[in-house]
Amino acid sequence: MTDAFIKLVELSQAGFYCSQILLIIGLEAQGKENPDIVRAMSGLNGGIGFCGKTCGVLTGGACLIGLYAGKGVAEEMEDSRLNDMIREFAGWFEEKVYSQYGGIDCHTILENDPMNRMTRCPQLVLDALAKVEEILAANGYSLSGRLEY
Repeated sequence: MTDAFIKLVELSQAGFYCSQILLIIGLEAQGKENPDIVRAMSGLNGGIGFCGKTCGVLTGGACLIGLYAGKGVAEEMEDSRLNDMIREFAGWFEEKVYSQYGGIDCHTILENDPMNRMTRCPQLVLDALAKVEEILAANGYSLSGRLEY
């Protein structure tokens, strides 16, 4: 088992879901805690408030990229590559998930069976985390902060 998988299991057992788990991992990699962000991410869980809409792994992954490259205060500039990074992630996610499940919404991914959450979601979260790390690294970031060239 990888460290990421162990962390995912711990967070899941603590009652967190896909989008929250992705952000918690990103925040912890930066040595931060932010319960307000984690709380806000709960709106994306289960396909936007467990409505079964767009998968929280997709929206959470986009938010994780934004955590690193987005604008957080008035004096800060958003990384000009932010939307390209998110588009790359979304394209990867759509290709991967459509080919496996036929859609990117939670109802389709889970085939309307909440029990599939236990087998499908953890791997999607781990795969998304790896892809986000890859995209960030290609753009000069690491989960623990800005990479030096």
